[in-house]
Amino acid sequence: MRSRSNSGVRLDYYQRVVHKIIMDHQNPVTGLFPASRDNNHAWVRDNIYCILAVWGLSMAYKKIADADEDRAKTYELEQSCVKLMRGLLMAMMQQKDKVEKFKSTQNPLDALHAKYSSANGQTVVGDTEWGHLQIDAISLYLLVLAQMTASGLQIVFNLDEVAFIQNLVFYIESAYCTPDYGIWERGDKTNHGLPELNASSIGMAKAAMEAMNELDLFGARGGPTSVIHVLADEAQKCQAVLQSMLPRESNSKELDSGLLSIISFPAFAVDEPNLIQLTREAIIKKLQGRYGFKRFLRDGYRTPKEDPNRLYYEPWELRMFENIECEWPLFFCYLILDYCFQGNKEAVTEYTKHLEDIMIRTDDGIKLVPELYAVSCENVPAEYAEPGSQEREVLGRCPFMWAQSLYILGKLLQEGFLAVGELDPLNRRLCSEKKPDVVVQVVILAEDAEIREKIAQHDIHVQTIAEVAPIEVQPAKVLSHLYTYLGRNKKLGLSGRKSRDVGILSTSKLYSLHDKIFAFTPQLTDMTRFYIASDYELMIDIFKGEINFLKSSWQNMLGRPLVVMPLKNIHLDQGKIPLAMITTMKKLKSGYINGTRVSLGNLSEFLSTSCITNLSFLGSSEDGRPDKLNPQVHQYLEEHLVRAFPHRTGLLNRPVVRSGGNLRRKMSVKGAIKKTRSIAVELTDTSLPTTTATPNQPDRTPSPTEDLLPWKHSPKPHRHRLASETQYADTEVEELLAMLRETESLEEQGDILQYLVDSQGLYFNTGMLEEGRPVTVKDLLKGLYEKACQQKMWGIVRHTAGMLGKRVEDLAKAVTDLLVRQKQVTVGMPPTNEHTIVAPLPENELRSLIHQAYGDDESTAMLTQELLVYLAMFIRTEPQLFLEMLRLRVGLIIQVMATELSRTLICTGEEASEHLLNLSPFEMKNLLHHIMSGKEFAISSVGRGNFSVISCKSSRVSKKSQIGGFLSADQTDGTEMEPDRQGQWLRRRRLDGALNRVPRDFYPRVWQVLERCQGLVIEGRVLPQNLTQEMTSGELKFALAVETVLNTIPQPEYRQLVVEALMVLTLVTEYNVVPSLGGLIAVEHLVHKANAIFLEDQMKVDGDATLCCAKPKDQRETTATGSLLCGGAAYVCQHFYDSAPSGSYGTMTYITRAIASLLNCLPKDGDLECSIS
Repeated sequence: MRSRSNSGVRLDYYQRVVHKIIMDHQNPVTGLFPASRDNNHAWVRDNIYCILAVWGLSMAYKKIADADEDRAKTYELEQSCVKLMRGLLMAMMQQKDKVEKFKSTQNPLDALHAKYSSANGQTVVGDTEWGHLQIDAISLYLLVLAQMTASGLQIVFNLDEVAFIQNLVFYIESAYCTPDYGIWERGDKTNHGLPELNASSIGMAKAAMEAMNELDLFGARGGPTSVIHVLADEAQKCQAVLQSMLPRESNSKELDSGLLSIISFPAFAVDEPNLIQLTREAIIKKLQGRYGFKRFLRDGYRTPKEDPNRLYYEPWELRMFENIECEWPLFFCYLILDYCFQGNKEAVTEYTKHLEDIMIRTDDGIKLVPELYAVSCENVPAEYAEPGSQEREVLGRCPFMWAQSLYILGKLLQEGFLAVGELDPLNRRLCSEKKPDVVVQVVILAEDAEIREKIAQHDIHVQTIAEVAPIEVQPAKVLSHLYTYLGRNKKLGLSGRKSRDVGILSTSKLYSLHDKIFAFTPQLTDMTRFYIASDYELMIDIFKGEINFLKSSWQNMLGRPLVVMPLKNIHLDQGKIPLAMITTMKKLKSGYINGTRVSLGNLSEFLSTSCITNLSFLGSSEDGRPDKLNPQVHQYLEEHLVRAFPHRTGLLNRPVVRSGGNLRRKMSVKGAIKKTRSIAVELTDTSLPTTTATPNQPDRTPSPTEDLLPWKHSPKPHRHRLASETQYADTEVEELLAMLRETESLEEQGDILQYLVDSQGLYFNTGMLEEGRPVTVKDLLKGLYEKACQQKMWGIVRHTAGMLGKRVEDLAKAVTDLLVRQKQVTVGMPPTNEHTIVAPLPENELRSLIHQAYGDDESTAMLTQELLVYLAMFIRTEPQLFLEMLRLRVGLIIQVMATELSRTLICTGEEASEHLLNLSPFEMKNLLHHIMSGKEFAISSVGRGNFSVISCKSSRVSKKSQIGGFLSADQTDGTEMEPDRQGQWLRRRRLDGALNRVPRDFYPRVWQVLERCQGLVIEGRVLPQNLTQEMTSGELKFALAVETVLNTIPQPEYRQLVVEALMVLTLVTEYNVVPSLGGLIAVEHLVHKANAIFLEDQMKVDGDATLCCAKPKDQRETTATGSLLCGGAAYVCQHFYDSAPSGSYGTMTYITRAIASLLNCLPKDGDLECSIS
């Protein structure tokens, strides 16, 4: 017998261990592993982790296989992996109908099952009896399938299986917005079966999509038809959401040890080294114990306090699990692998020692990793008193195969049998390495020779769309349609890709189809999409943003990104190329734009440096002719490549004979559009005091919380005609239609059509004919909409778009982009008409919700859709603007935008709302950005009633909550800045309140206050102390509970004072002034007491407030409606709102004094020192 080298002997030892502990349990028929000898359920996730040790060992043997017996062992181990992976594939393929259904519904009941029978691969529990929707498990399967295929294993055997795997990719595509039950199968940690968005699922899906992209499932033996295609934008969405969530796992779990599998082996899903470090440190700091890691804080599973007879927990009992959560050695295994990949030998040694100290030895010396360690019943009181002090006992399975498999992999790496690259043949571990700067290639194409000549006058030479032949240039929607054929399979009943969205990453590649090359223009240039696409300034702005996005997001892809921008006649301004476009083109020519390297040139020059994807899936593979185009695709392309863009002549431009007697009619319809407006700003002049009245509204909380800026909204009823009018109805309509044809004014046409819609309806036949077809009022509205777009009359554009029911094509995506980054959205005017959106909704439901919130006010409904798109753009490109904001109240934001306009333009509220609705989309986005970022701005007129928003040089106003940031503000009374100085703090509070912005760590601090009192009362709503029993301080669910109560305050500036009062209360707890704050604390009473002390001081020093509120009670005046003379919201003096937070006359000082006088628990003598950092 030949002698074995030391390494061979050692490997044989591991082979015996793997055989005894893992392979011995593999079912000979299905290849699946049962949970235990008594339970034949095979979990998808556990099975995949079990087989990783077998796969690792097979690769270790392959390296030393110099004899037949070693080659045989290698083959046997490899085939064990193939058998398991195919066993899972067969089990899932039996549920192909679910995959097809889930692509459309994303309903948890349509999810693939999370576990199957290890005996026959059939389902073992019903759809409703288990939290089956576990995107991380399916993603892990795809990731490991990709890695094993890349290592040389042949797992997928035919094209039907390839089609099924392609559909599994579609199944996980929407992971970034699909709440699931997560890695621990329980959803929300109360275990009530509520799915939630989990960072670990999103990260695993992102890793799987990147690993699968352009992978040939037949390995070296494959061809174009066996390649999997992934749209890069889908993985990028997961990446963005993952980055915004980490280190948080979900709404109910502020941290989870399962994230170790995302930041390191096997997923390597995070590209940002600092975020990886932050997440790892947070997990080690908060979850590590002597026996392993807690899964998450207040995890009740298998603890002595858990009631085994109940599946769910009562919210109040979660606090009982604190400090006695079970500890899982599994996570030591993850960390050992993590440090092996980093090459950190010291940490590997440290955690190996931790792990081996708690492993269980069998009689034959094999070390086993148990499932978990729990505190015994009798030790619970001592563990509560001193966490980590008590010995724990082993519970659950031993060995825990998932952990045992990872432990063996760690040992193979440590002993040098495997290199890290062999466990990661796709090099995913290099995702976070620094990469060279991306150069974005830009091609500008002129619609015709005339535009090309106009551009040439500026020394920029471009080609026309016709001149780039044989390369075909098509809009993004063509690519989107072609991708619907990907993954279709008649035999399996799979329909291919459902989503119609193709982002900038997908249109920045070239595509080959047989002998043709296709380039696609980005979605932002598609004119048919929405009216904002016809604003060339906005298009340029979005274009610059997309180039910047490509710089950071073109990761792990071949070649350079290529952006094709068409320049069309519709972009011209009175026949000339707009200056903004020329400036942008010159910047592109210089090689740099907004800090991004660019290369401007012709399409043919970039063929060799661009990424080219083969659209081979469009062939007729199922008919056995992959080299022939699918007949449907062929027909679609034939039609599309020859179709010209039809242009209709306007129905309203035809000459007619003028008829008299129209003046009376004109007067009766004049202002019909304006009457639909729901924006009515009542201004409070910043030169205090003012006497603006604020009428009481019956459906609102009465004093002391009166609204300073009510936005009246009463949906207008349809106009009911009087009997005297009906007899003239026909005449009236005929005259109106005649007037409509006569008038050149688009405003008049809009008013007449609004009147006709109100009185006759959208589908009223006007008696006109076009090409033999009767023309309805709706047709006329379409004509008006197109003309208003051309003439850039944005107020009419927005109104007619709303009446026609036009929608932002990306509306659902925009709202989803906000929601998945943990921002709730409300639409409608506060306080009575706000509708909160907490979960992604389909496009049509969103539109009807928005229109329901604004009644007949079509303009504001359209503006809301528009602002949601801009907010989504900002959160994608500048997430820092949204720090410390949990809820975006679009109605309040519109209110503040109008108020800011009226302040800047010094005009009435009605004029301000008209100006707001007439801003171009670009200026609207600009104004919103200024308000979000807190920059000062000025408004300049650019003719035709339009305005331009210009940044001022002065400092930002409100990027962060002002309570913390401006405490050291200089309180000098510089007279040269008087107009700006006066009203600046009121404005800041109003902006912060409208944007729902709070100071850093605000919610955890409020949690600490709640621990010390029985509850906080705001606007009659109570935040009870028992929330601290149910939720941890860093939990998003707790922050949302506080936010919901704060949102009952309708006036933004008053809300901010309440936030300031809460911040002062947090200081009382942080400095441990008293052990308890007593019973219920009415926060508003503190604010009103502070206001009263302020007024007393004002009377003593004869301050500004003596002109309005600082007077003896019997001398105080109010307006006729009972409001304060100065217009202060909620009966708080306007001068108090306009005081800086800090200083001896600052709001914080007065609130501190109010707390000292109202809360009996505070010491009556001695100094109270408070400062906010």
